[in-house]
Amino acid sequence: MAKKTGGGGDRPGGAGMNGPISSDLPSQKDLEQEIRDYLVKKYGGKVRVVTQSFIPDRKASEEDGRGEGGKQQDGFVFDLKPEELETYLNEYVIRQDRAKAVLATKVCTHFNRVAYLARKGNDRLPVGNIKNNIILIGPTGVGKTYLIKLIAARLGVPFVKGDATKFSETGYVGADVEDLVRDLVKEADGDIERAQYGIIYIDEIDKIAAPYHAHGPDVSRSGVQRALLKPLEETEVGLRIPHDPISQIEAIERYRKSGKREKQTINTRNILFIVSGAFQGLPEIIRRRLCRQGIGFGADLDLGEEREWLRFLKPQDLIDYGLESEFVGRFPVVAVLDELTERDLYEILRSPTCAVVQSKRHDFRSYGIDLRFEDEALMLLARQAAEERTGARSLVSVVEKALLPFEKRLPSTTISSLVVTKKAVEDPDSALAALLSAPGDSSLEHRYEAILAEERRRCRERLGTIGTASWEKAGVDVTEPRLACVCELVLLEDLDPAAACEEVFSRIRQIRAHESSFYHRCGLHISFDDEAVDALLTANLMDTRRLHAQCERICNILEYGLTLARERRAQTEFVIPVDAVRNTELYVNRLIRTCYRPEGKAGTT
Repeated sequence: MAKKTGGGGDRPGGAGMNGPISSDLPSQKDLEQEIRDYLVKKYGGKVRVVTQSFIPDRKASEEDGRGEGGKQQDGFVFDLKPEELETYLNEYVIRQDRAKAVLATKVCTHFNRVAYLARKGNDRLPVGNIKNNIILIGPTGVGKTYLIKLIAARLGVPFVKGDATKFSETGYVGADVEDLVRDLVKEADGDIERAQYGIIYIDEIDKIAAPYHAHGPDVSRSGVQRALLKPLEETEVGLRIPHDPISQIEAIERYRKSGKREKQTINTRNILFIVSGAFQGLPEIIRRRLCRQGIGFGADLDLGEEREWLRFLKPQDLIDYGLESEFVGRFPVVAVLDELTERDLYEILRSPTCAVVQSKRHDFRSYGIDLRFEDEALMLLARQAAEERTGARSLVSVVEKALLPFEKRLPSTTISSLVVTKKAVEDPDSALAALLSAPGDSSLEHRYEAILAEERRRCRERLGTIGTASWEKAGVDVTEPRLACVCELVLLEDLDPAAACEEVFSRIRQIRAHESSFYHRCGLHISFDDEAVDALLTANLMDTRRLHAQCERICNILEYGLTLARERRAQTEFVIPVDAVRNTELYVNRLIRTCYRPEGKAGTT
């Protein structure tokens, strides 16, 4: 996470594209902002500069890049705090509070420690150091993979997911565990330096637990565990895949060009490994151990549900399950995820970031149909999903089953909105027939508007709990119309609040870019006031090209009137009010009349 430097507010100022050039080289943030403003001006906000929030930062010169002892160093910046990452995860994941706290803390600690060692000029891990590799334990469909993908996306690091059952021990036929490290380089677009700070996630790790009484070599279980030992700590992995003809041809081509044999490798010392599995039967192993030991004066322990036994998990239990002791020792952190209840599934469906609901909205929106769910329908869907006992995965199947008849028939009609009711979930065919027989039913329209109003209210409350940190960081003032625009983007474009805020910031930057363009055209400084900016945003929220066209039109009309004002008043700076946005011609006519009034009768504009 690169720190933001400098301030700015809504309006451009300081050393930007139009300001004085400093003797120092501009920061990455300044360059990104200048390029972004240029693209917004030229393409109307359709093209943006996208950068990772977590990247190695090379020094500008060899002198600046040398640490103590004169060794060349690569800058490495990371400043995300555990509570910040946990807050982000809370926006997307229902429950699993203990697991989210463990993941947020240990992931942030891992990368902050890497950055700390880099600042000290020593990116080598201490001898005997154990990385914060993590084991996730939980039944299917509780969000293990989803959590890790969210974390990787938030950090902006390369991320690779693999299935433990597909790998075999190095030297045997089958996929090699080192292929995951090579895939990390591919995810980083060949940037080895950046790939060294990635995350490798291996699912179904419980499937490679060796049977208790296995004899002879086991290339798919114990062998895979042994093959993972070195990458889990630190090793050099060659990027050229053995026995791969394409890799050999590429190596020959490099040798032909350079005359040298180059051996490209990637070091795994800073790569974070996270593994997960359902570990069915593990609670029974823990129960037997605790009952043998006894509690208090030999009393038996009875906690009822299996998940409660996992609170007493020890490394020995994983070894008894069938994992190698050396393998378990390389995962000092364990996070347990709880099975989802019917209420949890309902809260997932009700969440504005629910991927299942958003996906179906996109399906229907591709046909020009806006899809909304009533609360009673969501409750029934959650109940049906809970009966399948496959966690959140079952939500997809029950939603598809309920909506398939509508998805087939409605695109051939003129219906533009669909309210999913409890009846539609209970009997989709009958509900569809009733809808087709009375497509203009006003009661359905009222229910649709009521759902939208309630979702707007919840979105506004959510924005209040998130706070204004992102607005302050972007240098944008918070106003009610801008918050309303964010809510509309969340509801109608299915963006999460953070992405919706960024979209609003981008539109504001687009408006400010026209202010800079106006100065280049006629040498006059204009600045739209907050009400004018809000009016432009609200009127052109769903169409950035229309926003660009309206700003261009306003500037073209203003150019004539403001040029006359400069000649009559010697005025070079103008604040453009909301009246000029609503009726630019009337505003310019009033301005010209004011400029040509006799002295002593001139009013204010």
